[in-house]
Amino acid sequence: MENEVLKNIKERRSVRRFKQEQLSDEDLRTVLEAGTWAPTGMGTQAPFIVAIQDEAQKTTLSKINAMIMGTKSDPFYGAPTQIYVFAPNDNANNVKDGSLILGTMMLAAHSIGLGSCWINRVDKMVAYPEMQQLMKVWGLPDGLMGVGSLAIGYPDGTPHAPKPRKEGYFRVIK
Repeated sequence: MENEVLKNIKERRSVRRFKQEQLSDEDLRTVLEAGTWAPTGMGTQAPFIVAIQDEAQKTTLSKINAMIMGTKSDPFYGAPTQIYVFAPNDNANNVKDGSLILGTMMLAAHSIGLGSCWINRVDKMVAYPEMQQLMKVWGLPDGLMGVGSLAIGYPDGTPHAPKPRKEGYFRVIK
C-alpha cells in the first residue's frame, strides 16, 4: 500500500545543510500548526512550541547547545529557524507528547519541501540561566522541561539515501 503520508514517512531524512533564506511565514505556520495536531496524552495539549528566527537568540541558544555538546560548531547547522518543544515537568506524558509533536513537524516540513533535523540537549539547556531568561521572554510558564528542538529550513543539497531497514525490525504475533 502506498499513499502520500507513507511516501513522506519513507522519504524524510535529517537535513544538515540549509540555505540561508528564511522560511516564509506560511511555511513556518504550516509546520507549527501541524505540531499542534499531534496527539497528546488525554488530549491535554500541554506542551509548548517556540520557533526562533531572531539571530541574537539563535546564536545564544546555539552556543549553549554547543557548550553542552563540548564543541564550538553550530549544533543547528546554520538553519534559519530553530523550533523548541517544552512540556510540563509534572505531566506524565511530557516526553512522549513532545516527541510526537517534533516528529509530526518533521514530517510536515518534509511534505512542503523543507528540511529538518532533530537537535538534542534541550533537556540540559533549560538549566542554563540564559535559557531560563529567554523562556520568560517567550512567555512560557515555570516548571517546563525541554523535550527537543529542530533545525529547520530550505535544504541545500540532497540528503543521503536511506539505509535499508533491518531484518526482523517488527514482529506480528497472532
